[in-house]
Amino acid sequence: MTTKQHQKLLSKRVKRRDRLLLNVIGYTSLSLIAMFCLVPFLLVLSSSFTSENSIIDKGFQLIPSDFSTEAYGLLFKYPNQMLRAYAVTISVTVIGTAVGLFLTSMTAYVLTRKDFIWRSGFAFFFFFTTLFSGGLVPWYLLVVNYLHLKDTLIILILPMLLNVFNILVMKSFMSSIPDAIAESAKIDGAGDFLIYIKLIVPLSKPAMATIGLFIALGYWNDWYNALLFISNENLMPLQYYLYKMLGNMEGIRKAMLLSGVVTNVSLPTESLKNAMTVVAIGPILLAYPFIQRFFVQGLTIGSVKG
Repeated sequence: MTTKQHQKLLSKRVKRRDRLLLNVIGYTSLSLIAMFCLVPFLLVLSSSFTSENSIIDKGFQLIPSDFSTEAYGLLFKYPNQMLRAYAVTISVTVIGTAVGLFLTSMTAYVLTRKDFIWRSGFAFFFFFTTLFSGGLVPWYLLVVNYLHLKDTLIILILPMLLNVFNILVMKSFMSSIPDAIAESAKIDGAGDFLIYIKLIVPLSKPAMATIGLFIALGYWNDWYNALLFISNENLMPLQYYLYKMLGNMEGIRKAMLLSGVVTNVSLPTESLKNAMTVVAIGPILLAYPFIQRFFVQGLTIGSVKG
């Protein structure tokens, strides 16, 4: 074996050893991070199936020492109301995410266009709204007295359609798309909207998936707008429905303690909170793996040939 072959073989061994060491460190680190993320959820799931007395006496445990479905029984005591709240939340999330993502991406694309003469003015206007607002009282009067949107599904969708942070993130991503793509499409006779739909949106799938997830999470977890503007029980979203149920449970517990009549009765307050958490995050947790694959895709690579 010549000296060059020996050096080449030694180099391969070093690379193989370095790759093995990198894999061991990487997989170990990712496993620890995954465990730290998974254990709290398992703790919540386990606590939701634990009796209230066991939680009070022994605290939260990964394995229920006293298995109980009392919290879920109380949570689904009125299944029609729960299903209706789910339907409202799913409808608001799907519609709001689709429309919000369309408006966010279109606004970001317009702000990236260098030939748009009012680009700086609109960018300043968007940034200004992050520093100052009209306040809660004018906002409430506008919605109720002038727009007449109280007790409508529109008021659950409209306030969260556009978020300046999402626009800036989308704009930053679209700015990385080569201008040659739009210019070549214009040469072929494509208009601005056609370029946006046929070229910019497909090339922005990673950003669209990320911003879409942010918007969907915002709609799914929203309860504040329902607290302000929804009094019709048929229009209550899931989070607000669970919020009211927990508030009623706390009120009953305090009334029982003050009356001193039935103080030996234990209401599943802590286990109910964990059951509500499981019910609230379950569907959005199942939807996440279908979106996550877009996060690592670099779709602009090779789109422009030199």
